[in-house]
Order: sequence, then structure tokens, then C-alpha cells
Amino acid sequence: MSKRSITRKLTKVSSRLTALRDELGVIDEQIRHLGDDAEDMTTRAVIAENTAASREAREAREHVDAHRRHREQVAREIEELARRQDSLLDELTNAD
Repeated sequence: MSKRSITRKLTKVSSRLTALRDELGVIDEQIRHLGDDAEDMTTRAVIAENTAASREAREAREHVDAHRRHREQVAREIEELARRQDSLLDELTNAD
């Protein structure tokens, strides 16, 4: 593969990594906020002792869990792209 082609791929991977790392920061902030809300709803549900409050608390926890799963997916993609970036850098070094 030519240096130019490798460099182009490196640029794309680097851009995607930057975007994913930014997204990960946003997801982390959302998880903190949603987690706090879910805890508050759980406390209210215990105090209120009614099914509507319990349902809202359960839905809030499920929402936090969905964000956590999404975070894991983004983190895995970051790891894969970092490995791809390392591989491309090795190819670039050996393309002399």
C-alpha cells in the first residue's frame, strides 16, 4: 500500500477517534445526570409506595442502563480504531 493511501486512512481513523472520544465524554456526562435522576426517582418511589412512581423509577434505571451499553459500544469501537491506527502507523513506517 502506498504512503499516500496509508496517510489518507490514518487521517480518517484519527478523525473518527476524535469524534468518538468526544462522544464518550458526552455519554459519560449523560450517564451521571441520568443516574442522579434515577436515584431521585427510586427514592421518591420508595416514599410514595405507588406503582406509577415505581414504574417511572424502573424506566429511568433502564434508560441509564441503555446509555451504559451505548458507552461500552463506543469504548469498544475506540479500542478497535486505536489498534487500526497502530497498524497503519506500522505500515507507514515500513512503506519506505
